Amino acid sequence: MKIAFIYPGQGAQYTGMGKEIYDNFSEAREIFEEANDSLGYDIARLCFEGPDEELMKTENTQPAILTVSIALTKVLSNKGLKADVTAGLSLGEYSALVYSGVLSFKDAVRLVKKRGEYMQNAVPIGIGGMAAIIGLDNETVENICCDVKDVGIVEPANYNCPGQLSIAGEIKALEKAVEIAKAKGAKKAVMLPVSAPFHCSMLKEAGFKLEEDLKEIYTYDMSVPVITNVTADYERIDEVKKMLVKQVSSPVLWEQSIRRMIEDHVDTFIEIGPGKTLTGFMKRIDKTKKAVNFEDMGTLDKLLSSLEVN
Repeated sequence: MKIAFIYPGQGAQYTGMGKEIYDNFSEAREIFEEANDSLGYDIARLCFEGPDEELMKTENTQPAILTVSIALTKVLSNKGLKADVTAGLSLGEYSALVYSGVLSFKDAVRLVKKRGEYMQNAVPIGIGGMAAIIGLDNETVENICCDVKDVGIVEPANYNCPGQLSIAGEIKALEKAVEIAKAKGAKKAVMLPVSAPFHCSMLKEAGFKLEEDLKEIYTYDMSVPVITNVTADYERIDEVKKMLVKQVSSPVLWEQSIRRMIEDHVDTFIEIGPGKTLTGFMKRIDKTKKAVNFEDMGTLDKLLSSLEVN
C-alpha cells in the first residue's frame, strides 16, 4: 500500500468542522491553541460556531481550513499513519507543506490569512468571478476561453477531474463563456458563488504581495515529497516560495497531480479536512484506487477500519 495525504481547499468549509476531533483528541486541541496564538483570535470558536458570514470570508476561511486539516493530520500521525507523498488543492497545498515539514504551522496559518486578504482585495467586488463547466473536455473549455477574449479575461482555473473544469476572469466574459459552453453541450455551466477570480492572471498583484511575506518565512527540509499545483510534479525545496507565488494566479492542475501520483504507484488517497470533495474527484479520475476522507469521528472509524489500523 502506497499512501497519499491530500488536502482540500477553500469551499470545503462549514460551521462545526473539526469540533468532534477537537473534543476527543488533545493533539488536535494543541493545534487550535497554536493557531489562536499565531492569529490573535479564537479560530476554534469561528470553526465550531461561525457565524457563517465570518467563516466564509476568504481571510478567515483559509486559516480555518488549514487549522482543521493539520489538527486532523496530528490525530492520524499519532495513530501511526504516514504518507508516502502529499498534495493539496490550492489552499490545501499549504497543509501539504506543513505535513511535509517545509513550513511550520504557525508560519503557515499566518501566511494563509494574508494570502486570503490579498486574493480577496486584488480585484474589486463585482468585477471578477468564476464559473464551473461540467461535461466538456478540457480542450473544448480552453478554446471557449480563447473565443471570448475579445469580451474580457477568462482563463482555466481548476482542472478538477475529467469533464470538470472551472474558469475564472471578468464577469461579462465569464457569462459569455457559460453561454457558449451550454450551446456546445455542457451538462452544467454555472457561475460560482465566489467573489474573486481565483487562479487566473487577474490575481498576479496578490501573488506579488504574498512574495514579500514569503521572504520572511523560513523553509525546512522536506520529509515527505509534495506534488505542487503549478506543475503537477514533485516540488523542489529551492522552488517552494516561487511556486506558492505562481500558484495564486496559475491554474490548479489537480487531476494531473493525482495522475502523477498514480504513475508512481500510489493506490490509497486519504483526504484530510472538511468535506469529501477530493474523494469525489478521485472517483472520476480513477475509481480503482482507494479514496477515503477523514473529517470527524465517524469517518475516522471508517478510515482506520478500511486500512486495518487499530
